[in-house]
Amino acid sequence: MEFNSISKVLKKEFGKKVIKLAIDGGFTCPNRDGTISHQGCIFCSEKGSGEFAGSRQDHIYQQMEQQVKLLSNKWKDAYYIAYFQSFTNTYDTIENLERKYTEALSFPNVVGLAIATRADCLNDDVIALLKQFSKKTYLWVEIGLQTIHESSAKLIHRGYSLAVFEDALNRLQKANIKVVTHLILNLPNETTYDMIASVDYLIAHHVWGIKLHMLNILKNTALATYYQKHPFPMFDRETYIQLLIQILKRLPSDMVVHRITGDGKKEDLIAPKWICDKRYILNAIAKAK
Repeated sequence: MEFNSISKVLKKEFGKKVIKLAIDGGFTCPNRDGTISHQGCIFCSEKGSGEFAGSRQDHIYQQMEQQVKLLSNKWKDAYYIAYFQSFTNTYDTIENLERKYTEALSFPNVVGLAIATRADCLNDDVIALLKQFSKKTYLWVEIGLQTIHESSAKLIHRGYSLAVFEDALNRLQKANIKVVTHLILNLPNETTYDMIASVDYLIAHHVWGIKLHMLNILKNTALATYYQKHPFPMFDRETYIQLLIQILKRLPSDMVVHRITGDGKKEDLIAPKWICDKRYILNAIAKAK
C-alpha cells in the first residue's frame, strides 16, 4: 500500500535523496535532571533514545562527519537533515540552542533541521527561535507524545498532560512550524481501540507528521524492570503489521509518515526480537492492499 512517507516528501522537495544525520547535542531532560523527575520515561535508554546518534563527546560537526563517512558508500550524492535526536533538544538557553543549530546547519549539503523535544520544553522564546530557523531552512519539530491516554502517560512517566501537548502544538502551528508526533504502539494495558484513538486525535489536530513505533523493551530501562515484574502481552509481527495497515488507511493523504517501525540496538533489545527485521515489515506493508 502507498503512504506519504518522509523520504518521498523530501525527494520531491529537494530533487534527490535526503538523509538524516542523528546528533547528540549534549542536552539533558527535565524528566531526568530533577526538574520533573530523575527517572525519565520508562522506555527511554541511557542515550536518551538516541542509540544511533553520534557521541556527545564530539562536536556536532565531528558527529556529522563521522556519519557521512559511514553512509558515503551507499549514498555518494545526498543532502542531509541535521537531526537533534538524543534527550530534549530545546532544553537549554536560547543562546546555546541557536549556537548548536547554527553549527549543524553549517555542515556541507545540510538542507534542514529536525529537532526532537518534549511538549513542556517549548516556551514562547524557544518557539520564536524555531520560527527564525524555519524561515531559512527546512525544519520540523518532533514531540514524543506516545499516547493521548492519561493513565498510560502516568504509567510511562511522561511527565506532562495532554493539555500541555495541545497548547505547544497550537503555538507551533500558529508559528507555521511543522510538527511530527511520536506514538508508541503496544503500551501496557492499551487496547487497539486506545491506540487508534491516539491516531485519530492527531488527525483531528492536523499534525503535519506522525512517527509510529512498536514498544521496545531495552536493557537497563525502567520498562525492563516493569516487564520483569508485570509481564504483559506483546504483539507478534503479523499483529503489528495488521495494526499498521489499519492506521495507515486512516491517515489523510497529506499527513507525512516518518516511521512505521524502528528498533534499539540488538544487544540491548529484550523484546520483541522480531522488530529487528525491519525489511520484512516494510515489504509486508508495501504488498498490502
